[in-house]
Amino acid sequence: MKKSSIFRNGGEERTQQQQQQQQPKVFEPLEESKLYTIPNSMSHIGDKSDEYALLRKEYDTILLPHDPERSLQFVQELLHSKRQTKYFETISENPPPYDIYNCPKDPPDGYPHQWKTIDILNHWIPNDPNPPNQIYQSLCIFDYQKDYSKALNYRNHEVPFVIQNDPNVAQVVERWHQPNYVSKLLGGRTIKHRCEYSDTNQFMYWMQRKTDVPPPNWKPPTRMIRMTFDEWLQYANVTEDNSTTGATAPDKPHYYYRLIGCGEIGPHGECETSSSEYLFDELTFFQPRPDNLYIVEPNQQRGIHCRFGMTGVTAENHFDGSRNSIVVLGGSRRYILSHPDQCPNLYLYPKGHPSARHSKVDWNAPNDLEQYPNFGKAMSNEVILQAGDVLYLPQAWFHFIVSLELNYQCNTRSGKSPDYDEPISQCGF
Repeated sequence: MKKSSIFRNGGEERTQQQQQQQQPKVFEPLEESKLYTIPNSMSHIGDKSDEYALLRKEYDTILLPHDPERSLQFVQELLHSKRQTKYFETISENPPPYDIYNCPKDPPDGYPHQWKTIDILNHWIPNDPNPPNQIYQSLCIFDYQKDYSKALNYRNHEVPFVIQNDPNVAQVVERWHQPNYVSKLLGGRTIKHRCEYSDTNQFMYWMQRKTDVPPPNWKPPTRMIRMTFDEWLQYANVTEDNSTTGATAPDKPHYYYRLIGCGEIGPHGECETSSSEYLFDELTFFQPRPDNLYIVEPNQQRGIHCRFGMTGVTAENHFDGSRNSIVVLGGSRRYILSHPDQCPNLYLYPKGHPSARHSKVDWNAPNDLEQYPNFGKAMSNEVILQAGDVLYLPQAWFHFIVSLELNYQCNTRSGKSPDYDEPISQCGF
């Protein structure tokens, strides 16, 4: 695995460059509601409506003052109630040469440890939402309160890692699991948000630009609709298992719900119809503030996006063009990650295709090596993210996502880095 010169300098040079680039923007403050002041809100972004103020006042009366230990305990009890554990056993064959729960100060050579992608997929097929006893995990998992400096160092080296036990994240998990809170927050039966529809559980992102030249007979793999949260919940909140006849079976229709908060790119919600500006009041740890572990360049933040997945929803393998911080606030998701230098083995749709940056390979049928022979050489690792977990994912890292149950995930992006320009350019990007 290649390392940039900035990596070898321990991230110090990068930090200096980022500080020089971050020129603060100037925004006019928004008129705030006089009915209630949202704790830790920012004056120039967020939801300043009376409706949101009254909703927060109702639930903050129950949950405030913030008790970090109570919130962290709530997350533990939530996992326990689902018979889940925070700690998954790493595969015994060829394990990583470091303890993922007690990683060294600096990323070790070859971090993160990798295995053959095809072995990971055959060991646990993506269409199965039930984790096996062991998984191919190698990302360092840091405790926010004990390992903050380590996590910051890994971030400055631009490598992926997971954060657990952040009290501010736990507070949101606790609030979002209060009865009816999320439904009220999202407008329940009245406000319609984006929702992607697929005839199966597979979701391949696409965007047909004027300059794109799709192949003959190409059809969009999904379609965008709008529905209320309560409507989506009727499809997603089912009790059937992932069998061939269950409502969440791979060959049945699936719905992928989405919220967008514009933030500084549109403080009045200009970037999206029915924008969700309250996300900046809810997820205060994703606010564009300096010295934020999850936001590398605050002035390059591109909003907050949340995706609500029903069991089995699969986001096909792809890379993004900027840094990403991803938090799970309910349920669980499986992430399979690959280093950018794996792009020649992943058979990406090229520039000009509506699904550029995405792999052509069907990861549920990975053994078709006649059509994609180099896929047998691809290397990856995997991690299960649960409520309260945050994944830092550098620019250009490949990720394949499976919803293991009904789940809430939010992410935010914060600028670009040159670390992986060379390997990703091998694939024409």
